[in-house]
Amino acid sequence: MRNDTSGLLGYGRAPMDQPMTAFGDVFVFHVALRDIEPAIWRRLRVPADVSLARLHDILQIAFGWTDSHLHDFLVGDVRISMLDIEDEFFAIDEHAAPFGAVARQDTQILYRYDFGDDWEHDIKVEAVLESGPETIECLGGARACPPEDCGGTSGYEHVVEVLSKPRHPEHKEMREWVGPRFDPERFDIKAVNKALATLERRGKRKRR
Repeated sequence: MRNDTSGLLGYGRAPMDQPMTAFGDVFVFHVALRDIEPAIWRRLRVPADVSLARLHDILQIAFGWTDSHLHDFLVGDVRISMLDIEDEFFAIDEHAAPFGAVARQDTQILYRYDFGDDWEHDIKVEAVLESGPETIECLGGARACPPEDCGGTSGYEHVVEVLSKPRHPEHKEMREWVGPRFDPERFDIKAVNKALATLERRGKRKRR
């Protein structure tokens, strides 16, 4: 009999006709930045027992953010976040919230990063594997992460437009700001998985 963890914290938001998740399960999920076309997205495989705090670390690596700003998760109407910051809104500690306690197949979660630029990531659990590999892995993705502090989706659109026009009056300055290697269409899955493997090794050393 599988151990039921869907009600562990009491705030799961998943279709009731979907099987309950158990520790030992593995999630395959899709994440995409809202309001950007063509889409910037990643597909990831993660053990269900990782905390949302660890999921934050995974998402930062998968997209290419630098973890320079605050963040939170919204599961239905419940906010899950860091508790070591001054916050006027009630939130549940992300370190005490296992992914598998709040999600199952078809669950949708909103991950927000940088409350100034307001980057919103839509997470959807696509599959729950009862005997899948327990390693963290990026299975696919498209396009580069926007530059930090570029002004949100509208600012990013401006960055892409300027970079695509060598004769634009802001082109030289913009290229210097984003760096010579930045390409909006580039996604290096090998580099992402190398960084995720390093994160996983560090996590294992801490648990010893």
